[in-house]
Amino acid sequence: MTDDYLQYYDLESYLFGTVRQRFHKEKGKLNAFDLFSIIIWKSERAKSRLAHRLIKQAGDLEAAAEGLTRDLFKANSSETRLTVVMEVWGFYLPMASAILTVLWPEDFTVYDIRACEQLEELEFGNFANLGNLSTKALWPTYLEYCDAVKRAVPQYPCLRDKDRFLWGRSAARQLVDDIACGFSKPTEPSRELLGPLDQQCPTA
Repeated sequence: MTDDYLQYYDLESYLFGTVRQRFHKEKGKLNAFDLFSIIIWKSERAKSRLAHRLIKQAGDLEAAAEGLTRDLFKANSSETRLTVVMEVWGFYLPMASAILTVLWPEDFTVYDIRACEQLEELEFGNFANLGNLSTKALWPTYLEYCDAVKRAVPQYPCLRDKDRFLWGRSAARQLVDDIACGFSKPTEPSRELLGPLDQQCPTA
């Protein structure tokens, strides 16, 4: 937890700065506050469902946060980390990739429907159904997704900025369309509501 609430106001900077550094400094130990800060960043409305499931699995939220993050730290490869967060701890790809992106931003990128739509529109592939794959089959396809994100935005070297660019492109183009029609048609939900999690699964 932090008592610098101005820092916490910029949640993404807090996560990719303070939380990521704390995770590696403490050899994988994060508390429930930091874990749920990541969860809220990805999907505010998923927090209660996830909390109930994690309590059922680990007994309480602090134990769950410590167990999950220590398991991730002990994992010896990126593929194993994805397996741990999905198979052992039961997260679906959108939330799993968000957690891993915060902790290893050079190796992971957030799996998000906005990014998927932009990649398809820019002719870098259709990745809309990754959430339906088994974990074993998912890894090579997720790597293809990461590679597509890298190739789609060559002007930025940082993988995190590439994801931000695709999300920003989607949001800006959506707003242009909404203004053109006077907001007379339903719009896509914000990032926190996006992804296969909300289309297919009762939990993240």
